Amino acid sequence: MRIGSFLTAVPPQISVSAISAAFGAPEVPASGRAFMPEASSLGEGIRMILQDVIPQIRPDLYEASRVCLAVIAAVMVVSVVQSFSGAQKNVCNIAGCASIAATLLLSTNSMVRLGSDTILEMVQYGKLLIPVMTAALAAQGAVGTSAALYAATMAVISLVSSFLAKILVPMIYLFLALAVASGATGEDMLKQFRNLMKDVIGWFLKTVLTVFTTYMGLTGVISGTADSAAAKVTKAVISSAVPIVGGILSDASESVMVSVAMAKNAAGLYGFFAVIAICIDPFLKIGCHYLLLKATGAVCAIFGSKPITELIGDFSSAMGLLLAMTGSVCLLLLISIVCYLRGVV
Repeated sequence: MRIGSFLTAVPPQISVSAISAAFGAPEVPASGRAFMPEASSLGEGIRMILQDVIPQIRPDLYEASRVCLAVIAAVMVVSVVQSFSGAQKNVCNIAGCASIAATLLLSTNSMVRLGSDTILEMVQYGKLLIPVMTAALAAQGAVGTSAALYAATMAVISLVSSFLAKILVPMIYLFLALAVASGATGEDMLKQFRNLMKDVIGWFLKTVLTVFTTYMGLTGVISGTADSAAAKVTKAVISSAVPIVGGILSDASESVMVSVAMAKNAAGLYGFFAVIAICIDPFLKIGCHYLLLKATGAVCAIFGSKPITELIGDFSSAMGLLLAMTGSVCLLLLISIVCYLRGVV
């Protein structure tokens, strides 16, 4: 069964929000509430979310463009001064790196805080949603699968959230500090430490996603098969053990399971939309800063010095790392929801 079938297994005439509220799905935080769609299918819901969020990022796009234009102007001034400075090029390089860092630091700091707050909101919402999905899956008969998915999801969410908040986000600031210092001084050792910070963050995110998806896939196959077999045995026992009405009771239990599955799918679809609604606005804003800084670095490479151009590239890399962190937490939650929606295989 494909993922899309799990995310669209809710009758279109029934409100997903109504079923989810009745089933106890947690309310979406205020940051994502404005983007929550009233849709009963995945494609329609994502389309509605994008229609609502795109107008919201325009002010940030204009502000980021203004900052990038200021960076280009600063690089042009530094390049002109360097061409007439003679032996004072190192001084101009230090002054240029300081001016670029000062221009970009405010917007970069606001994006880092935005990404950090978004990660915290997604983690907190996930800690409320996962128990609801676990109860729904267990009620459908997949007790082993629900327990295994709950243990893995909560462990990974707790690990990633604490690691991001206490280690990886401060490492972004350390990465930028090393980038500014290496750009101003040209020391190779500082460049190596800067690259190490970047590699460590990327390695951690790739490792967590790989291990988590592998475990969830194996858990769904092994536990899901066992739960499916147990459910079939239970139905057969009820049908044969109870005289006369055994078959009726077995059919009735199957109808109950269908109702529980519909409620679980509604809660899962609601949670799927909620995670995207929380993440989409900050993700697009950080992505716009990342792309604009990449474009700024490409323009400045035409007339700017190599250290200053590399510094701009390092600021765009910091936005890329932040984008990867935010997207990784979002992807972890979405994978968890899809695994819960798979139910008994």
